[in-house]
Amino acid sequence: ALEAARADLGARAVLTAHTLDDQAETVLLGLARGSGARSLAGMRPVAGTVWRPLLGIERAQTRASCAAQGVPVWEDPHNADPAFARVRARRTVLPVLEAELGPGIARALARSAAQLAADSDELEAQAAEALARCAHGARLSPEAAGLPPALRTRVLRAWLRTAGGGGQELGHAHVQRADALLTGARTGAVSVPIARRAVRTPNGGLALLPAPHPR
Repeated sequence: ALEAARADLGARAVLTAHTLDDQAETVLLGLARGSGARSLAGMRPVAGTVWRPLLGIERAQTRASCAAQGVPVWEDPHNADPAFARVRARRTVLPVLEAELGPGIARALARSAAQLAADSDELEAQAAEALARCAHGARLSPEAAGLPPALRTRVLRAWLRTAGGGGQELGHAHVQRADALLTGARTGAVSVPIARRAVRTPNGGLALLPAPHPR
């Protein structure tokens, strides 16, 4: 929807009002879900045509600025609905952490995200180079098995997404099972989205095949 609006207006980018507090909530939720570095790196200041110029500013500052300048603000009702985990993190979890561990928790979480973002970007760049060498359509060469785990799992995720068409359905468990297959820790075949299965090739690589039809 944001991209469609940008295109209609002929704008260079869409600027969102995500704040430092939003970033802290994103990192906290990622920790609770056991997410990897990509998720814990949080939102990026620039992600394609979506820019977040207020990501280093606290929510209290943006509210005070709007009030001081008489800028009308619309409150999204979802921001007050405790059915959403983000709202519970904002209203319950972060205040408890501040009270028990001291002030500055939100800023510390955002700082951790910035540090992880730099590390994640470097690993993603190395993984992209390795993927270009190892991926050949629906086949992954045995060279991938010798990559360090941090690169190997990134290569596997990207390959499964591209060759398997898994998209958002591809999860951590799928990547871990494919990794075990690639490194020889398991045998047989593993199911991956969408209607595919990964098998180990005779030379030690992987191949994606259509899933067998149920009888």
